[in-house]
Amino acid sequence: MSSYSSGKNTKRKTTGKRRKKKGNNPALKYVKPGVAVLLILTVVLGIRAWTSGSGYRVDDLDASQPEIDVQLLDVNPYSRPGIETEGINGIVIHYTANPGSTAQENRDYFNGLQYSQETEASSNFIVGIDGEIIQCVPTWEVAYASNERNSDTVSIEVCHPDKDGQFTEETYRSLVQLTAWLCVKFDLSQEDVIRHYDVTGKICPKYFVEHEDAWEEFRDNVGNAILAT
Repeated sequence: MSSYSSGKNTKRKTTGKRRKKKGNNPALKYVKPGVAVLLILTVVLGIRAWTSGSGYRVDDLDASQPEIDVQLLDVNPYSRPGIETEGINGIVIHYTANPGSTAQENRDYFNGLQYSQETEASSNFIVGIDGEIIQCVPTWEVAYASNERNSDTVSIEVCHPDKDGQFTEETYRSLVQLTAWLCVKFDLSQEDVIRHYDVTGKICPKYFVEHEDAWEEFRDNVGNAILAT
């Protein structure tokens, strides 16, 4: 054992001497800076792969079915008319325009319209601030969300904490996965994902209308999730 250790130490000393001699080569002064640059690029590229440009982590998402809390609305003329769709040709993204409200509160509001009768409104799905997903209307039934596209689209209402309409990371991740899953379910692509704005010109969802790059990035994230399936 002692003889093996002694031989190892001797070898290290010899290697050290050789390195010292090589250090006299002027060309080697560029090695360490080059390694540093390589490390920086690796870290930067790694961060970009790990997150989307907006800072949300999405690289681990695919189009598998997310966890969904099914709480179907009562069939009624104001929020769930019970009318079958004509076939699904698109997914429409909305925002609640009610900062801080939860998915459950929005679902209960829709269900309560049968009593208040103040308007006609609903959505097939609602994504909450913590990423929870509630289904209100079956995907084969019309929801009152997207005007003239009600009959051939699935609608997703999305909660947000502030008036600027930007989503939390938990919300964003759930929205990407839910949208990707629906695209696969109905044989659609990311190009078939639209905003309420694209149907009527209404500023909805607000953040995605006011930040076109964020909208395009979202659709790219959906497309990547589809490909990852």
